[in-house]
Amino acid sequence: MTALLRYQADLLLRSHRWLPPVILYAAFLGVGVQSGQPVLGSLGYTAAGLLPVAAWLVRICVTAEPPAARACVAAARGPARAHLACLLTALLVAVLLGLVATVVVTLISDPMSDGHRVPVPRLRAAAAGLPAALVCALLGTAVGALTSRPVLRSRGRAVPALLLGALLAVVSAGSPAQAAVSALVTGSRTGRAPVPLLPPAGAVLLTAAAFAAAGRLVARRSP
Repeated sequence: MTALLRYQADLLLRSHRWLPPVILYAAFLGVGVQSGQPVLGSLGYTAAGLLPVAAWLVRICVTAEPPAARACVAAARGPARAHLACLLTALLVAVLLGLVATVVVTLISDPMSDGHRVPVPRLRAAAAGLPAALVCALLGTAVGALTSRPVLRSRGRAVPALLLGALLAVVSAGSPAQAAVSALVTGSRTGRAPVPLLPPAGAVLLTAAAFAAAGRLVARRSP
């Protein structure tokens, strides 16, 4: 699996197809996060914006190889393992992007609650922001896995499904991403930096299920 991950990461980097989602995410943060804003609210915004970017990265990774190269890798390592490497590569890139964004936003934001009433230590804020970013990266890759090849092969269906799935993952009640982001927004009002455990656990389970379903489907559809 390590060799497959290196292969997929090299393929992603050399293709430069990662640039549009990364630039879009940077622009999203540049518009919505300003220096001096309360740190927890800014971290909630940062985490929420990562989810559709993670889904987009999945679509890039699973469509990066030419069909002949994809068939060779699937024949050598198995179609399910090859597809899992694509999904894990997208997840690792999304997690790294979320980590960098969380650190930068924590450093430039004001370590205070809304209204600048209650101090919020930066380390405590980062400890709350990182799990939220991880949750959104996980759910974003889950959405991408369920709205990309081999689940949906038609771009006309896959792209709208990806966008709708990302939106629902952020706003739907009961979603781990919605819970994690809402906890940061609420914490920004009270000055308490939450570190919830249930949203990351739920995100891990949902993402594992999505990866397993996509792996079984790609194995079934491969010749």
